Amino acid sequence: MPTLQEQFGQIDIYLFDQLLKGRIAPGMTIVDAGCGSGRNIAYLLREGYDVFGCDVDAREVDRVRQLARKLAPSLAAANISSNFRVEPVQKMSFADGCADVVICNTVLHFAKDDAEFTAMLDELWRVLKPGGLLFARLGSTIGMESQVEHVQGRRYKSPDGSERYLVDDAVLAAHTARLSAELADPVKTTVVQNLRAMTTWVLRKK
Repeated sequence: MPTLQEQFGQIDIYLFDQLLKGRIAPGMTIVDAGCGSGRNIAYLLREGYDVFGCDVDAREVDRVRQLARKLAPSLAAANISSNFRVEPVQKMSFADGCADVVICNTVLHFAKDDAEFTAMLDELWRVLKPGGLLFARLGSTIGMESQVEHVQGRRYKSPDGSERYLVDDAVLAAHTARLSAELADPVKTTVVQNLRAMTTWVLRKK
């Protein structure tokens, strides 16, 4: 019997929570936007989900394709190349409304400004089906308001030395309303040793 590590890999614990809640179920189509090397989709590939992904780093996409060949051998080589693409989140080539679940884990805070953040978010929303689930983990100022250093616009420097586009409760609420979305879960934030704050934002598309 495989260990939990072997079964689920390095999946984000908050994404694992969505699995436990039954919101990511067999037969669903998943798009991992900014997939990196595929740590959040290893389990999904092994279990036969219809998984797609993109990343701007061609080396990372190549790693994901290798992972798919290993864990989902039934995928034809052509499908592996098509499913995992080298492209930015804000310019994905996936079809409108193709995904039951869109994962965007630790990506949105790399937006350079409001316009790019909105472009990224709107692309995530475009590929999501009505009734679908958007799972996003992103940097925020929540709980760190007095410890981050404002740079420009919504760019802040955190005590860990990173400079990123950081949201707050008001920004998340405004975008939730703009998209006519509903929160699938309350917004949750983890403050990591007063170095940075990471927020989990889970939306349902009406």
